[in-house]
Order: sequence, then C-alpha cells, then structure tokens
Amino acid sequence: MDFAVYIRPLTPNDAKIAYKWRNNPKIWEYTKGRPTQYITEEIERKWIENCLKKDDEYRFAICLQRTDQYIGNIQLLQVKDGNANMHLFIGEERFWGKGIAKSAIKLVFQFGFLNLGLQCINLDYNKDNLAAMTVYKKLGFQEAGLTDYGFTRMFITRMVYDGMEFATNFVQQVFGT
Repeated sequence: MDFAVYIRPLTPNDAKIAYKWRNNPKIWEYTKGRPTQYITEEIERKWIENCLKKDDEYRFAICLQRTDQYIGNIQLLQVKDGNANMHLFIGEERFWGKGIAKSAIKLVFQFGFLNLGLQCINLDYNKDNLAAMTVYKKLGFQEAGLTDYGFTRMFITRMVYDGMEFATNFVQQVFGT
C-alpha cells in the first residue's frame, strides 16, 4: 500500500481529530509530556490556536497524499539562531511502522534547512523507543547525550561532505529540487 505523505500547516480545525489522539495513552507511552486530564475537542482547539500564535514554532499536520487523511503531527519548536527542536507523532495507530515518520521528517528537513535556513535540528527521544531511534539514526541524527529526563538528545546539522552541504544535497536527492 502507498503511504506517501505531505505536510501542511496545522489548523484549529485539526482539533476535530487530534483531541482523540491526546486521550490515547499508547501514543504518549514514550514521551515526557502527556495530558494530565481528558482533552476535549474545545481544549485541543484552544491549545492549537495558542500554539499557532507563537512566532518561533512551525507546526504541521502529516497527511496521506492519496486520501488527504490527517494522521499525525510534526513540528519545529524554539526556532532561534539557526536551531530548532523537532517533535513528531503518528496519531493513527494503524499507520505505525509504515515509514511515515521517516517521510515526514524528510519533509521537515526540506522546510527547516532550506526555507528557514536552519543549521541544526535537535530532538529528544525515549531510549526505550527503539523504532524511533532507528529512524532517527538512518536519517543522520547523531546522539549528543542524555537530557535531565533520561531521554536521549539527538541532533542533525548542515554537514559538509565533498564541498556540498549535506542538507541541500539530501533534499535534492529525495525531492529532486
């Protein structure tokens, strides 16, 4: 089955679907931040609206190309001085393990490195989340140590190989741009 994806800016209307994910404990098993109360659609809508007002955050919906189904989120947060922190989750469980996270990250690389001029993208992941770690390493993230929460910090930079910028070369290979 074809699981090609695209990313688009998150909107308050996405709360109609996303609030259900916030209440699924399986999604938050490997994260340090999780809801502490039942999340209603209205709570989720207000949260999204507040997030979208921040000028140092870029939040995207992950959608299937074939059907336009919204299945997860990916974001670049705390964007400053050429750096950003990346977060992602696939909310629809039936799409776990299908390579969608890898595809979404490649799209965020394109946006972050080429459109925002980022030099480094960081992320934290739970060391027990082996699936995530495998994807991150395949995409070139390097371990940078442990965080205060016992999560592993990883990063990817605009590296230079043979006189070419890694991120630009990578994006051109993947997207043909």
